[in-house]
Amino acid sequence: MLPMNKSVHTGGSAQRAWVRLPSGRRIDLRDPTFADVDDTDLSLGLARTFRWGGHSVWPLPMSVAQHSLLVLHIRRTQCHLDPDAELRELLHDAEEGLLGFDPISPLKPILGSGFLAMMEQMQRVLFARYGVSWWTKEEKAKHKKADVLAAASEAIHVAGWSREEVRAVLNIQVTPLMDDPLVCVYGGVPWEPWSTDVANTRFLKELHRILMSRH
Repeated sequence: MLPMNKSVHTGGSAQRAWVRLPSGRRIDLRDPTFADVDDTDLSLGLARTFRWGGHSVWPLPMSVAQHSLLVLHIRRTQCHLDPDAELRELLHDAEEGLLGFDPISPLKPILGSGFLAMMEQMQRVLFARYGVSWWTKEEKAKHKKADVLAAASEAIHVAGWSREEVRAVLNIQVTPLMDDPLVCVYGGVPWEPWSTDVANTRFLKELHRILMSRH
């Protein structure tokens, strides 16, 4: 059912940024609410949103859903995570699934402070929707290290950058992973991007597993 507190005003369209979601819901990206967010819309949106500008040395690009699971499993190898921390890691890019856009890092400053503020607002709404506390400074720092490690590894194994280019061109100064952490969980070919259906199913299953573990 569509949220009843939303309506389209033709005279005020500049103040709205409506997106129609697969479930039939609609979301105003500039003013999202809890009622706008559905598990399946979020999961499918992330599975259809691609990393690295959609470029890949594989037949398929890597989705943000697969990246989110990669970061979660990197963090799990580093320390024990409670369900709240697991959800933060899994949902760290969740707003991109509703927007359908994962800008490469150098583009973000160009897009401006308004875009960055909108993305943070959407992430805060999503965290609140799933009952996840906001990042502490320490947690954010640990997450960022795992996220950068994932990016460095994807750059080589998925996007086709060389190790030297990762350091000199992308300015990522960490040692990339050789082994794909997701293979131990799901099998398959290391670093191969998943299909949209596979990424959607695996992300949604992990989301529901973590949510159930809190009870």
